[in-house]
Amino acid sequence: MIKKVLKSFCIFILYTTNAMAQTNHQIQIIDIKKGKVIKNVQKNPDLQQEVEKFLDGITGVYVKLNPYPNNGFVIKIPLEPNVTVKNQWFNDLVDEVMIIFPVQENPYLLIFDNENQPHFFKFQGNTSNFLGLLNFKP
Repeated sequence: MIKKVLKSFCIFILYTTNAMAQTNHQIQIIDIKKGKVIKNVQKNPDLQQEVEKFLDGITGVYVKLNPYPNNGFVIKIPLEPNVTVKNQWFNDLVDEVMIIFPVQENPYLLIFDNENQPHFFKFQGNTSNFLGLLNFKP
């Protein structure tokens, strides 16, 4: 009986670890109004390179009292390998980037520092090319 329980537990651990590992390598597109993931895209080097360009193109801090919009979408991108962002507003290693696309504004970035504090930034970059690589049309 104990062997069966241990075997079941090991299979469960392997399954959940594999499922978590697979989702960590996927880019998620989230509809803000619906509050759910509407598309998953497998991460690839071209997408990572585009996101690194956005991080290099940070032009300033996004200042708004409530930076999270009520409508639009968010693209959550895991970075592997992690990327060092060093500029006058931020100096830390980044393992995930969220690009927020509000309905009537330019997109902006959300990144977290090593203390898990959110930072919002304006950036320059071609988001149309990035959305094309994701095969996503808002």
